[in-house]
Amino acid sequence: MSDNPAYLLVDAQIAPDTFLKVVKAKRLLALGEASSLSQAVRMADISRSAFYKYRHSVHAYTGEESRRIATLYCELRDEPGVLSSLITSLYQSGGNILTINQNIPVDGVAPITVSLRTGDSQDLIPQIEALSGVVSVRLLAND
Repeated sequence: MSDNPAYLLVDAQIAPDTFLKVVKAKRLLALGEASSLSQAVRMADISRSAFYKYRHSVHAYTGEESRRIATLYCELRDEPGVLSSLITSLYQSGGNILTINQNIPVDGVAPITVSLRTGDSQDLIPQIEALSGVVSVRLLAND
């Protein structure tokens, strides 16, 4: 193990103001609240050179990273509202959907792959299986 770790998790209260301002400028750009880099750095009260110096090295830690990412494979009946009820169920269970891939239905069944951030994906399987129109559910990955 090296004496110098590659990454550090530092409390924002003791981080230099420049780091916090870089994170703010990046967020303004990502959310579209600033239409250009110049506007973002002005709004964050930071110089462009400081932004460029730290933009790839400073990232916000929201805690979402610690939640598990699960990938589910579902087969749904080709009926109106079935996918919508699946998405609603995932939302109500506290899941944050990252991706959805739905293929064209064959023989009245549409295969769906959903990746989401969730606390405990094992509780999701019975919940999804109970939904009307769900033919089958499998947990493909649970990081």
